[in-house]
Amino acid sequence: MAPEVRAAEPARSGLGRLLRDAAQGPVAAAADGRLAGVVRRHRWFLVVLAVGTLLRALAMLGYRPALWFPDSYTYIVTVFRPRPDLVRPAGYSMFLKLLEPFHSFAAVTAAQHLLGLATGVLVYRVARRAPRWAATLAAVPVLLDAYQIELEHLLVSDTLFMFLVVSAVALCSTRGTGTVAAIGLLLAAATLTRTVGQPLIIVFAGWFVLRRRIGHAGVLLAAALVPIVAYGAWFYATYQRVGIVGANGAFLYARTMSFADCAKMDPPPDLKVLCDPRPPEQRPPSQEYIWAKDAPLVKLPGITFTKETDDLAARFATRAIVKQPLDYAGSVLTELGRSFRWDRPAYPDQEIYGYYQFPVTPPGPPGRYPAQVGAEYAKLYEQGAIGTEIVEPYAGWLRAYQSMARLPGPVLLGVLLVPPVAAIARRRQAKRLAGVPSWPVPWSVAVVLLITPAAAAEFDYRYVLPAVPLACLAAALSIRPDLLNQSGSQKEFSE
Repeated sequence: MAPEVRAAEPARSGLGRLLRDAAQGPVAAAADGRLAGVVRRHRWFLVVLAVGTLLRALAMLGYRPALWFPDSYTYIVTVFRPRPDLVRPAGYSMFLKLLEPFHSFAAVTAAQHLLGLATGVLVYRVARRAPRWAATLAAVPVLLDAYQIELEHLLVSDTLFMFLVVSAVALCSTRGTGTVAAIGLLLAAATLTRTVGQPLIIVFAGWFVLRRRIGHAGVLLAAALVPIVAYGAWFYATYQRVGIVGANGAFLYARTMSFADCAKMDPPPDLKVLCDPRPPEQRPPSQEYIWAKDAPLVKLPGITFTKETDDLAARFATRAIVKQPLDYAGSVLTELGRSFRWDRPAYPDQEIYGYYQFPVTPPGPPGRYPAQVGAEYAKLYEQGAIGTEIVEPYAGWLRAYQSMARLPGPVLLGVLLVPPVAAIARRRQAKRLAGVPSWPVPWSVAVVLLITPAAAAEFDYRYVLPAVPLACLAAALSIRPDLLNQSGSQKEFSE
């Protein structure tokens, strides 16, 4: 009897497996078919994403664990001395603090490379209403530009800032008050990462107001201002000064020194100490008026960024702009024009320019005293040596790639011109269609990100890169009308 029972069990088991396989076969086949369909529809983007991933892997292999910039050491100091910095907000330091348990700058650069890849995915996802070839092209610069990959490997705040801003723009294609609050929080985080994020809050709120979404504008402003005001309270408790940094006046003063003529300004005696008798064409780049030892601002008593010194610099800069508005406008346009050059000349100097290239030899130790202090804290962060190890042949492959793969300035200018030109070309059709186009939000954010540094500080190549994915996204969205419809199946920024 027992043998018969044991003999029947395999039979029942085999029948059960057969029935299960028969039932699951169509489901599994359907799932495989859906996956194959997804891969087929998005194959070109997936190829670009894969190449971008490979290039970032080469960066991790070729330059271990990270590349350093003069600002990097300041961020590290704030990790171990939690207090607001007078020059840079602490958002990036908070990001580093989150990764401190790994005790590895390789983990930081890996996280930044992931943020770069995620930015490319966001651009492609938001541009899904454009033709797929356009959406794929929009993601190419952020995924494949060698300078973007190098920036992600630098210990600076720009990659985090870019991801936060692109995420805020991406959320504009969804609905709900909670989403609006999330946009505000992302913009607050971006502002506390780089102060250039401040005008973006006004830009986003302004678009809501233009779409007659006053309530949403209020929610966005409240969500953005609460963290910023809290940080400002921390800053005030530390320095007894209002703001989130204490160097705005100094940077604006440096910006105006490219044209400021004291003979035209006729400044009062207390401001004359900041004059430079040299003609504007013989003066150094703007940054030298903040960091050079012989700069008028630096030679004043006390540290450069005291409240008294910063207020004095702000008064000088305001007077220069008011007395010479055309010279100021021309200076801003000159700085902005550097973003659109075909070549890539060394600017503002060879040292800074060199930080944006994958190096041939390991960079030397930091020279300035504050950076030396930061280097000691960096060793605590890493729990070991912090020098960059260059490993061949991976590093050589990346250097060769960087010599060829970048977005030339005229191409960026062309990308920025695509949306307004396309809008003008179909203005008659747009009048017959209800709703608003979806490209103005990323386009206006990109323009503000390009203009603000040129107007308030100076041009720098790394300031251009966060604007690129937004400009490309706007161009992709403008290729066809893609206006809002009455059914609300694809709600845009106005919702």
